[in-house]
Amino acid sequence: MADEGNVLSNLGSAPNGADNQPVAGVISQYVKDLSVENPKAPDSFNWRGQPEMDVQFNIGANKVSDEVTEVELKITATSKTSEGVAYIVELSYCGLIGMRNMPDEQIHAFTYAEAPRLLFPFARRVIADAVRDAGFAPLLLDPIDFNGLYLQQLAQRRTEEGAAAPAADQTSGEA
Repeated sequence: MADEGNVLSNLGSAPNGADNQPVAGVISQYVKDLSVENPKAPDSFNWRGQPEMDVQFNIGANKVSDEVTEVELKITATSKTSEGVAYIVELSYCGLIGMRNMPDEQIHAFTYAEAPRLLFPFARRVIADAVRDAGFAPLLLDPIDFNGLYLQQLAQRRTEEGAAAPAADQTSGEA
């Protein structure tokens, strides 16, 4: 009867303290590169035209070790009016992401969907501060659905591979 409530006798098949569960998280985050251009200052501060914003972003990954990957958000924001370019901000914001005991498809999804989602609010703040420090109203980027974009790109890639597969079969059949 004393053994029924004994935690040490009810450990199951996994040894105490086993490191076999999937785990992922942000180890560190940092600005890798930041460029702010205000090419027409001080004239650009007097422009009255409605600015046209162009925001581009890209996600990259660089494996640092077996369990650590550097995920990089590259964001470029350009403000133009009829008078010219008011400012250009280019940011490379990175995070060291630790992942272990995860299948490859989960590592890929975490690297390109979840990690950017975790890093983006901080990159957004850096962009807003850089634009404000250049003398303009802070640029508040809209939230981005990284998971939705990831799923969309996977579907697009599968469609392209599906379309390429019959073409490859026809080519190999002719040879």
